[in-house]
Amino acid sequence: MCWACSVRLEVMRTLHATGYETNAPLEIINWTNEEGSRFAPAMLASGVFAGAFTREFAYSRRDRDGKAFEAELTRIGYKGSEPVGQRKIGAMFELHIEQGPILEAEGKTIGVVTGVQGMRWYEVTVAGQAAHTGATPMHLRKNALLGASRMVEQIHAIAIKHSPDAVGTVGLMEVRPNSRNVVPGEVFFCVDFRHPDEAVLETMEQEFRAALKDTIEPLGLTYEEKRIWDSPAVRFDTEMIGCVRGGAEKAGYLTRDMVSGAGRDAAYIARVAPTTMIFVPCAGGVSHNESESTSFDECGSGAQVLLEAVLAYDRRFG
Repeated sequence: MCWACSVRLEVMRTLHATGYETNAPLEIINWTNEEGSRFAPAMLASGVFAGAFTREFAYSRRDRDGKAFEAELTRIGYKGSEPVGQRKIGAMFELHIEQGPILEAEGKTIGVVTGVQGMRWYEVTVAGQAAHTGATPMHLRKNALLGASRMVEQIHAIAIKHSPDAVGTVGLMEVRPNSRNVVPGEVFFCVDFRHPDEAVLETMEQEFRAALKDTIEPLGLTYEEKRIWDSPAVRFDTEMIGCVRGGAEKAGYLTRDMVSGAGRDAAYIARVAPTTMIFVPCAGGVSHNESESTSFDECGSGAQVLLEAVLAYDRRFG
């Protein structure tokens, strides 16, 4: 069970222990494939629930080894039988570590999350010609890695141009044939662009595609590019944000309004139910890493604000 799920469970236990009766049942949800690192795009399960993806689309996703999402769910016993969307959600509060360094750097305990920035993912394959490194003169080479590496620099420059809110990353690259004495004949890589403003994201996409043409073709290379995911920017429910802010104030914690830089299941659930998030700090902003660390006090602070926010929101319907 993830930390956020365990915190939700503790909130439920606290509610029952104090004798507080909510007007609706509290449930724990563990959405599969939020990160999308193996099966792209991200947030597949919450996306299906919210109608952003069809169930068939999600089941058909394959990892880099060709294994299908549906088959892997079946293999580990996680493919359920309940129809999608049968359980209705009245509201969703999601508690998470920030996954960034801002709260820690500013000495704030709680991030009041107002939304999630827009995200677009792309896959690119650059094709050249594999050749012997010793027998092929430099001017006769078609080095796919040379073109791909120059695009990494271009992607970085595009993000810098639209900073401070823009980010651009190449986090996955596969070089073929990947031999020490062979000029690379093909390179596959992924691109991740993010920004809170959809118009800026669109501009970044146009600049990226122009840079591909201007960078790759003069090297005698060819390329294929496709956008595989477009998650528009999301604004969370104003009333629920107010409950989080009020809960933090009641508990005496310093807060900061912020937009989530990482993709969240809350971004899709916001399409079908009132939704918001709560952030707590993580040491150095490090996440998805063995050194990821959030103190027990910080976890407790997040759980306390979650409890206060749930109670405050529930009372509005009582």
